[in-house]
Amino acid sequence: MLNACVLIKIVPTKADSILEAVKTIKEVRKAYLTYGRFDIVTFLEVEDYKELREVTIHINEIPGVRSTETLAEG
Repeated sequence: MLNACVLIKIVPTKADSILEAVKTIKEVRKAYLTYGRFDIVTFLEVEDYKELREVTIHINEIPGVRSTETLAEG
């Protein structure tokens, strides 16, 4: 198993819908609105780097997501 944190920058007016969309992704363990450089922080648990890439691509496809930064452990 691989744990990762995905930091998400979004269009501010879409915060609630983006947060709800992120929470529906099965690999997401926790997701919160934040304040500062990033708007949402998401904690994931995936099998490997290939699955991590697939999940981050999916997150980036959510309407209103401007960019992400992924921090992987291990």
